[in-house]
Amino acid sequence: MVEPWLRGTLTEFDAVRRQVLHALELAQEDVERWCTGLSDSEMNARPFGIAPVAFHLRHIARSLDRLLTYAEGRALSGTQMDALHSEMEGASAETVLREVRAGLAEARQRVLMISPESYEEPRAVGRSMLPSTVGGLLVHCAEHTQRHIGQAITTAKVVMGARGEPPYSSEKALREKGNIIP
Repeated sequence: MVEPWLRGTLTEFDAVRRQVLHALELAQEDVERWCTGLSDSEMNARPFGIAPVAFHLRHIARSLDRLLTYAEGRALSGTQMDALHSEMEGASAETVLREVRAGLAEARQRVLMISPESYEEPRAVGRSMLPSTVGGLLVHCAEHTQRHIGQAITTAKVVMGARGEPPYSSEKALREKGNIIP
């Protein structure tokens, strides 16, 4: 199957929200394709000292929450700050997958609540109150999510290779079924 942005879907939404939603949809598909078969130890493995898959998936969910909070014009809560500081902590594969799925679903709903008329409204980001806009934050939701899902996929492939499974096997099987772009 082709990537979400090439499926002609979500045409009822403006281009910015549509592309953010497509990026979140692609991230969800990649989580299911590459991360659902990992054991607890594989989900938390740090091959060559790199960040584990669990970190990237938790970071996706939690950073989307933070970025959308800024886009909505609100400050981060203590709970969000605590979550930020615990992203590297280990967790079961089931817990991590549940969190990223819920985070992506919630992000989709929150993106839909943002009006295109607000895209140029200024927003302050972080303790330093760095300047951005609602539209800039939405675009960053998409690009940041894709950056971390790519890192999660790469780490998952390394982990699969370490268990003796060729890291390309899932991709190869999908190609053979005609489910991804060659």
